Amino acid sequence: MQLAAVILAAGKGTRMKSKLPKVLHKLCGRPIIDYVLDAVLAAGIEKVIVVTGYGAPEVARVLGDRAGTALQAEQLGTAHALQQVYPYIKGFPGRLLVLCGDTPLISPHTFTDLVKQHIALGASATMLTTEIPDPGGYGRVIRDEQGRVVRIVEQKDATAEELLIREVNTGIYCFDVAGLFESLAEILPANAQKEYYLTDVIGLYVRRGLVVGAVTADFRETMGINDRRQLAAVEAVMRRQVLDDLMDSGVTVIDPASTFVDRQVRIGQDTVVYPFTFVEGKTVIGEDCVIGPGARLVNARIGNNVTIQHSIITDSEINDGASVGPFACIRPETVIGRGVRVGNFVEVKKSVIGNNSKVPHLSYVGDATIGENVNIGAGTITCNYDGENKWPTRIGDGAFVGSNTNLVAPVEVGPGAIIGAGSTITKDVPAGALGVERARQSVIPNWAAKKKKR
Repeated sequence: MQLAAVILAAGKGTRMKSKLPKVLHKLCGRPIIDYVLDAVLAAGIEKVIVVTGYGAPEVARVLGDRAGTALQAEQLGTAHALQQVYPYIKGFPGRLLVLCGDTPLISPHTFTDLVKQHIALGASATMLTTEIPDPGGYGRVIRDEQGRVVRIVEQKDATAEELLIREVNTGIYCFDVAGLFESLAEILPANAQKEYYLTDVIGLYVRRGLVVGAVTADFRETMGINDRRQLAAVEAVMRRQVLDDLMDSGVTVIDPASTFVDRQVRIGQDTVVYPFTFVEGKTVIGEDCVIGPGARLVNARIGNNVTIQHSIITDSEINDGASVGPFACIRPETVIGRGVRVGNFVEVKKSVIGNNSKVPHLSYVGDATIGENVNIGAGTITCNYDGENKWPTRIGDGAFVGSNTNLVAPVEVGPGAIIGAGSTITKDVPAGALGVERARQSVIPNWAAKKKKR
């Protein structure tokens, strides 16, 4: 069976009120069109063409080499959009699946069922329909007394009686390529929008006595996105699907209603995710972790038995047994070693912290390499920026850095060295040495009493 697919994605999505093309708005961390394309490819369709229009270069960049593109320079309706594909389909002997780029919940099984029914009916066109409680905004499916599809009427062109119909067109079709483009050329813009509707092909086929089939799908799977409210509604459905899949695989999600996990995220068995947690991008979390409450992880790589509370971790790696937070910020290109403790109000940026080291609280570590079994006292700062350039700090294994220390980079503290509390270190401290830099302390007896008397 030769089968090609066309994804219609040329519209601006006026009701989105956005500069971004509608199909590039994100759901669970990925553009809408990614989900549609994934479903098409998973159905085994190798020849895929996406009709682009508004924001065509941006859409093409997202698609990459996964699909070809055809430009609809002027958006004159869905039939006109499909006509732009003719140079790429000309001479193709099989069938053509046509779908919208804004139905991200659609499954590959629905596509295969549609094509199977199309073949079984010997149809020239088979459409996917659904029944929804509130059909507002959708084209209604008009059937005759025998239940056969007669035509599709758009919302703005429907009569009061037709508007009561709850069966609607999903915008997904299977066509025989033979005769399709000749029929498209006959369509006239006889509608309120003065556009060329692909739905008019159905009526045209019926009048010619050609077989037109219809397959009904679950309305939740065919939910389209035309505005921000529908975007949120679809995201809620998809987000729940993601969380259900995680829970089915052995992850505990304390409160799904307040937990947000992107589709590409992977989480290991017996990990517990607490409320108000956001796990985004390509984050991978291991087993037996405790994530949240109030955590945000973006493209993070988390080992096993890790605890993260009320913290932000971005493009960084946290290894087995480490603990982060509460209220820590782990910025990109950071590697936290095994058993490390990063405590409250600590910021780490582009640094490596060795196994079993501790940065317990109120510290900034930037552009630093910290060895194993190091203790960083409260209030320690690596002064890595001189106003023009960033400089590195290196701290050897087993070093002890006292509280309220400023390490002015570039500087190196050797293994086993000790830095006295309150020091500003501007020179390297050798291994095993004590580094102290303080002003001389003065003590004035009875100063408080004398001040009071004055």
